[in-house]
Amino acid sequence: MKINFYAHASFRLEADGLAVVTDPYTPGPKPGSGFDPIDEPADLVIMSSSTDTFHSDPSHVRGTPTVIDAMELPPEGRTVMGVEIRPFPAMESLTYDFQGQFGRHPDANALYLFKLGGLRVLHLGDTGNPVPPEHLAALNGQVDVLLALAGAHATIALDDLEAAIREIGPRVVIPMHYFHPRGWLQIEPVEALLSRYPAEMVTRVGGPVLEITPETLPARPHIYVLEQSR
Repeated sequence: MKINFYAHASFRLEADGLAVVTDPYTPGPKPGSGFDPIDEPADLVIMSSSTDTFHSDPSHVRGTPTVIDAMELPPEGRTVMGVEIRPFPAMESLTYDFQGQFGRHPDANALYLFKLGGLRVLHLGDTGNPVPPEHLAALNGQVDVLLALAGAHATIALDDLEAAIREIGPRVVIPMHYFHPRGWLQIEPVEALLSRYPAEMVTRVGGPVLEITPETLPARPHIYVLEQSR
């Protein structure tokens, strides 16, 4: 599987002759995300909700992709274009001052687990609270690649993220949703997460792309830091 980090919580994952884009942001200056358009085609777009500027705008994904809102999937999930997708309900932070920062209330969203190229990928959506025990139990040992919210503030606290990583047990962790100068959200830099782990557990890829297969998964959990390309 080829993983390309666009920006924020948006990735392009390619395998099995399919291209999947996760959580596409609204491009352009504020009130957009600040990031450039994706401007590449995809077969399938999966969104953690349909209401968030930073997670739910597939308009700049080229082609005619099938667009799936994870919140609209049944609890047991659904197979779309041969990709098994299972949602796990979530909420933005229930303690962050959304009214003061954005003039709105926290939104519902969903974590989503999907399988592509023989790998099980979990996207943490836009969750802002500890992952519930029932989700952790269902996900334990079921995730190869975790796309992990690393910016704290309105999303999951780093203490709670660390706990979720321990409980879920992914082999690969790829940070996302952290500070970048092209974006305007005042969130934590990726170093805030990396500082919690030993240096030998972290690889800075030096670009936006990582290629990984079931055979090349690391034996122990490892963090790969990709550069945002948009």
